[in-house]
Amino acid sequence: MVLKVFFPLCCSSADSGILIGRWISEQSSAVVLAVVHFPFIPVQVKQYLGEVQRVTKVSVSVLGSWSNSKQEKEESLSEFLEDLGTIFCHEPWIQISKEGDSKFWSCSTLQKHSKNPQEEEIILVYYDQRKVMLSHLHPPLDTAGQGAEDASKLSAIFDTVARSQVLFMTDRYDEGPVKLTHWQSDGVEASIIVELLKQASVPACMLLTFLLSLVSGICRSRVLKFWPLSFLWSKLSTCEQLGHRLQHLQVISSSKKAQNQNQLMRKANIFVSLLIDVALGILLMSWLYRKNRIGHLADTLIPVADHVAEELQDLLQWLMGAPAGLKMNRALDQVLGRFFLYHIHLWISYIHLLSPFIEMILWYVGLSACLGLTVALCILSDIIALLTFHIYCFYVYGARLYCLKIYGLSSLWRLFRGKKWNVLRQRVDSCSYDLDQLFIGTLLFTILLFLLPTTALYYLVFTLLRLLVVIVQGLIRLLVDLIDSLPLYSLILRLCRSYRLAAGVKFRVLEQQDGKPLRLLMQINPLSYGGVVQMYRLPTYSCYPRDSWASLCKKLFLGELIYPWKHKGDKQN
Repeated sequence: MVLKVFFPLCCSSADSGILIGRWISEQSSAVVLAVVHFPFIPVQVKQYLGEVQRVTKVSVSVLGSWSNSKQEKEESLSEFLEDLGTIFCHEPWIQISKEGDSKFWSCSTLQKHSKNPQEEEIILVYYDQRKVMLSHLHPPLDTAGQGAEDASKLSAIFDTVARSQVLFMTDRYDEGPVKLTHWQSDGVEASIIVELLKQASVPACMLLTFLLSLVSGICRSRVLKFWPLSFLWSKLSTCEQLGHRLQHLQVISSSKKAQNQNQLMRKANIFVSLLIDVALGILLMSWLYRKNRIGHLADTLIPVADHVAEELQDLLQWLMGAPAGLKMNRALDQVLGRFFLYHIHLWISYIHLLSPFIEMILWYVGLSACLGLTVALCILSDIIALLTFHIYCFYVYGARLYCLKIYGLSSLWRLFRGKKWNVLRQRVDSCSYDLDQLFIGTLLFTILLFLLPTTALYYLVFTLLRLLVVIVQGLIRLLVDLIDSLPLYSLILRLCRSYRLAAGVKFRVLEQQDGKPLRLLMQINPLSYGGVVQMYRLPTYSCYPRDSWASLCKKLFLGELIYPWKHKGDKQN
């Protein structure tokens, strides 16, 4: 039988005493948590361990004795340590002794109450108590079989050390009857700044909770459910991002304590994400308002809009002629070209009508960057959508006209084959047509077929322009989602204190000596950066369509409208 003893490195220089910890019978393992050194009274030690067990719900007991003799080992001390096994009554009674500065310790077990005592092979595993207590073990996501069993064994050891935090609150400066040696025996780690922030966070969270409840009450009011406001709230990226950040603020300011490590990490990731987002937004705002960059941006916006309109006019003039040598239907070509040219004329008039107010609008829009860089990027996406609204209109007109002709041709093609579409049963059924229906169907099919190339060319050109705008908005949306979903606190923790995010452990074999127990050093394997992002990634409000290339090409061929993304609750056409 192999007995594993997990011994903390911080106790290797402790004075002689008794070992307290937890015995895990399923694994034949003893997790040493601290050393109670002499002098002590056994009754007081038992009372103290009872209080610790009541608070931590961990079966803490006396596991054995620890002897650290600077000089030669005394027989009286050895006998006294053996007699302690009759007082505390633990099977097996572990005896660990260190002689001088030797790296090789003697380790043995006593089984006084066993009828058939067996000689056990002992493995001494050293571990860093501070790192194990502060770390959070993340088992692999695809654990199964033996891997899941090993993960459960490791989690029992990590859980034992983490739940025994009350045991580490006493140090050598306490005047209690029990003197302990553990990782905080030289003094409990504390920070005045952290304590002040904890005291100040309570009224700050109460005030923030009240303000957020007021804002959320206004957002849930019936005024915003009327048609114009509800439509704008659901379509503008800025409104969606503000609602998303409002939910984040409610999570942070909640007085409800985190139930587990994942909820705590989620709150920390949201807080750091908000902090960095606002910091980047303030930097952007300071850059915009320096050296009158807002005025320069407003002065260049109108010429850029005029240049885009002129390019569109030249494109339409090219389509109204003989584009790429193609023979178009001249009547339909002239009607469509003049129709779109009139829209461009209206758009230019609209831009010049707003030109005196553009600088003031940009000035107030720049102030919104103090709410965060993501809000500023969403406003930029909405501004691009408004400035290219005429391109969107061209795309919708061309797509609807092309879609109408495609569905008309498909319906007339079924007429030639003696079939029709059954609306009630959603299938194609056979049908008999008379001569007049076939004659009219032939005329309509011929007209639609010869007008299709002209319509398809306009649809193709405007679809390419729409896709260009969609790509720009999609890149902005990806950047916003990256800032929203990236677990920055977890990544910083992985970079600075990688042991806090443990994916597992590895055992390094130390120098051995004949007649001494096997010595292993337990080291923590940190979680990979990809695993950190996968495990702690924050949810976003936009869900990207998972269309394949075949589905996308089918939609483009049939003239269905495409969007860069769709919000939750929206139906894609």
